[in-house]
Amino acid sequence: MIDDRALVRRILEGDMYAFSLLINQNQKLVEHMIGRVVKGQEEKEELCQDVFLKVHEKLGEFSFQSKLSTWIATIAYRHAINHLRKRKMLYSDIPNEEDFTSTFVESETPESLTSEKDLDAFIFKLIDELPAQYKTVLMLYHVEEMAYSEISEIMSMPDGTVKNYLFRARNLLKEKVKKYLGKEELL
Repeated sequence: MIDDRALVRRILEGDMYAFSLLINQNQKLVEHMIGRVVKGQEEKEELCQDVFLKVHEKLGEFSFQSKLSTWIATIAYRHAINHLRKRKMLYSDIPNEEDFTSTFVESETPESLTSEKDLDAFIFKLIDELPAQYKTVLMLYHVEEMAYSEISEIMSMPDGTVKNYLFRARNLLKEKVKKYLGKEELL
């Protein structure tokens, strides 16, 4: 595997193979970042492509003050949020009660999702119901295994706010699990 500095240098020199390596190394991260904010599959794919075009365009400005993957995740997150804002969708740091009480699509019942093999799908379904900023922090920390400082940089918020959002997200998720399963011991 090529290190980030060499990869960036090769891309800036016009090496398209190096750029395809960058895409392959970061594609899942970008998909996670976009997918936590935007729902439609076609829309997600288009936004992911836009993110990599923006990465290519701005790569010369990358100064290695953070990890390359953190910088790319920041671009993806901001691009997704900006996309939502352009579509005039509500995005707020203080979610209202209705955001917390989302329910399943009628074809999905807790019982159908909670067999042992579907438990992960059930948990991810509950995470998807969280407000965008909470599910993003939760996924970056637990799935992408990023540090508070990386999440802070990506989401342009202080470490304390990241910790607070993570705490709130876990509590909301715990309440959702208790509501649907009646079992607190899962978390």
